[in-house]
Amino acid sequence: MTVTAAFWKPASDATVHCLLCPNSCVIQPGKRGRCGVRENQAGILVSLIYGKCSGVAVDPIEKKPLYHFLPGSAVLSLGSVGCTLGCQHCQNYHISAASPDHYPLQDVTPQEAVDQAKEQGCAGIAWTYNEPTIWYEYVLESAKLVKRAHLATVSVTNGYITPEPLREIASCVDAMNIDVKAFTEQFYQKICQGHLAPVLEACELACSLGVHLEVTYLIIPGLNDTQEELRAFCRWVAERLRVSTPVHFSRFHPDYRLASLQSTPVSSLMQARTVAKEEGLQYVYLGNIPHGDYENTYCPSCQALLIERHGFSSRVIGLEQGRCRVCHTEIPVILSIP
Repeated sequence: MTVTAAFWKPASDATVHCLLCPNSCVIQPGKRGRCGVRENQAGILVSLIYGKCSGVAVDPIEKKPLYHFLPGSAVLSLGSVGCTLGCQHCQNYHISAASPDHYPLQDVTPQEAVDQAKEQGCAGIAWTYNEPTIWYEYVLESAKLVKRAHLATVSVTNGYITPEPLREIASCVDAMNIDVKAFTEQFYQKICQGHLAPVLEACELACSLGVHLEVTYLIIPGLNDTQEELRAFCRWVAERLRVSTPVHFSRFHPDYRLASLQSTPVSSLMQARTVAKEEGLQYVYLGNIPHGDYENTYCPSCQALLIERHGFSSRVIGLEQGRCRVCHTEIPVILSIP
């Protein structure tokens, strides 16, 4: 099924100008945008992946990762193919770099997705695995149905989206995890084939619109792991987002076109956590490393244990009506959807 795409305008000679993401593709008739899933068909931009799923699975919310949003719950995760970026270290390159013409995709309508989430006892639906932005039409229609069903909506995204579509989708998305891949323009251009500024703008806009936001930073040895870069990133979170924004520093493992690199030393993640704490960030987590207290949530005022985690499981033990049971500090954790 193909549907007319959102956020584009006609250009000259039957070309179209896609306005969905910062790539701002000008697409000739019969050609596709850089994402590989939006095609100019006789002067009309269409989506080739509406309702086309590469993967459907029930995941713990902590896997997204979201640590301050419905801890301990499960979400129905949906992914398709294609991406707005071309990251050399992509861990899902088998779908992000795939074509809808050559990958086995299953049809799942928005209503079928909602029904399946209910049947599986899920708290909501997450659009994940590949980039949700290029699935915009499907995500938006599905999210509206999910909200009507009183379930939660989650987007796991690289943040490479223009402000207007982000404003629209934010009205029906409860939580986002945005992957800030580095804090230099050089990294984004060389490793991701994109730009840093639009990602930071998307984070700031999502935060200002009231979306629950958590940020992930994958630390890659020798590419984005200097103390200066990490400190600059942490200062940006504190100054442009909130000191209470959960930050996930994640360990890189060699993959795709960066398979020759070494895995991130655990000491590098520990150092990043120390830098983040020095810059005033209150909730800093480490991922893809052995279990430790850096997975848990502690009260920033009295250090009481609030949420205990092990892998992708969690147990809320120190929260009562959104506050620390010991010192009554308000804690930004969403435990239920109204």
